[in-house]
Amino acid sequence: MKLYSYVLRDDSGFAPNPFWNYSTLACCKPIIRKRAELGDWIVGSGSMNNMGNNKLIYAMKVTDKLTFEQYAKDKRFENKIPSNGLREERGDNIYSKNDKGEWVQRPSYHSKRHQEHDLKGEYVLISDHFYYFGRNAISIQEELKQIIKKGPGHKSKSISKKDIEKFEEWIEKQPQGIQGEPHEFEQKSPKRKKGKC
Repeated sequence: MKLYSYVLRDDSGFAPNPFWNYSTLACCKPIIRKRAELGDWIVGSGSMNNMGNNKLIYAMKVTDKLTFEQYAKDKRFENKIPSNGLREERGDNIYSKNDKGEWVQRPSYHSKRHQEHDLKGEYVLISDHFYYFGRNAISIQEELKQIIKKGPGHKSKSISKKDIEKFEEWIEKQPQGIQGEPHEFEQKSPKRKKGKC
């Protein structure tokens, strides 16, 4: 079991997408999505631009891992296909293949310039065992601060089994599911992201 930790620079409800009973990571963080296995933890802490680096925005234990094609066809995730509505437009089920076998991106909250970056990850990480705090992000205990990643990229190799066990013991005491709306949850359709995720 591994723990992958990174800074969640943009907490919009898109990556991760915590809605409709599953937390899914289908876009951004391609290295994590490619390497993470069932039972691993994905942890997103805040940035100085949102909740602060010592705050936990979300944690998900990987309980399923699908290819983009599998994800696009799986009826469990039909609600994550983008549509109209505040939550609906954050849907991350945005990649599918056309009749020619070419990848296409559905109209979405995500910029088309990210397609190549996203598809490098090969997989969508899925969890029905997750903790999403959003703008109600909670402080990470002092004895767990070593799992926090600062800056770009992610942290995994330097996180020991003992640290993961301590994290599990702590997070399992928190209420599961959605505990707060995304930090950047706007009351109108957001413009497409132009930055690199």
